[in-house]
Amino acid sequence: MDELEVEAVDDLETAPEAPDYVLYGGKGGVGKTTMAAATALASAEAGTATLVVSTDPAHSLSDTLGREVPERPERVHEEYPLYGVEIDPDDAMDEAALFGEDGEVSGMGGLGEMLGGEDGLLGGAMPGADEAAAVQTLLRYLDDERFDRVVIDTAPTGHTLRLLELPEMMDSMMGRLLQLRERFSGLLDGMPGMGDDEAASGPDLDEVRARVERLRRTLQDPALTDFRIVMVPEEMSVRESNRLREQLRTFEIPVGTVVVNRVMEDFADVAGVDTDPFVSPDLDDCAFCQRRWDVQQDALGAAQDLFREHDVKRVPLFADEVRGERMLRVVGACLR
Repeated sequence: MDELEVEAVDDLETAPEAPDYVLYGGKGGVGKTTMAAATALASAEAGTATLVVSTDPAHSLSDTLGREVPERPERVHEEYPLYGVEIDPDDAMDEAALFGEDGEVSGMGGLGEMLGGEDGLLGGAMPGADEAAAVQTLLRYLDDERFDRVVIDTAPTGHTLRLLELPEMMDSMMGRLLQLRERFSGLLDGMPGMGDDEAASGPDLDEVRARVERLRRTLQDPALTDFRIVMVPEEMSVRESNRLREQLRTFEIPVGTVVVNRVMEDFADVAGVDTDPFVSPDLDDCAFCQRRWDVQQDALGAAQDLFREHDVKRVPLFADEVRGERMLRVVGACLR
């Protein structure tokens, strides 16, 4: 089988206006990992040091890239400056600066143990502790000088929205925790294990709040961040994507691009590349293909109408799973 030649996708990823942080989100199973991997590969091939991050607990980034992606950010390509990481939720929880082991509130001394932990008043880990860990992990990578661009394959829609809600929730929670620490400081001073020295050993909550606020500003800045919604050409997916866009708007998260994946069109029509050796749907003689194409056309029309203010990209349906650099370059060509 001949090797398909596709130019490195540099128009989208190296333009001065290209965002530093690209987040792909949407319903589970629509192809977010594929888009993130293709974008990151194109960016790295153009010479931009790029980190691709998976925050989905069910990781598939390694399979898509055809390369082992570690739990810590490391270079995963010998030729191009491509780095990857699959965030381990348990490790993120253990290393979070705000929450200590077993979910107790760090920086609060004995009061933290009273609130969190297995025997705490909250009956276990603090609410949102896993999302807090993920946010702080992402903050570390956003600050990493090794990377000029960070591409994030987010968890499915519901988990992503919880992640995006966290800065607001933590901002409120931080204020209340600081008030509690101040209110109970005199009382706790006279109790064993509750003194200021122990409380002071934890992270500064004001600093944590400032970091979370910085993350929020980064996510809301369209010059820095582009949240790209991925969908498939089906009515339910269009509706889900529209709801996601409206929810993102409430957080002032910019959406610049909408990607419609698995479109039953000829590769030459969508990607601008030769169809050989890929198999395109037979819309002339295959009754099943014709019926599915009719369904997709209705969904594509609805998507084009709903998302007319955004840049709508289409990626064709492959006969095989999208794995490895060769196929990812075709996807990248569709995202130009």
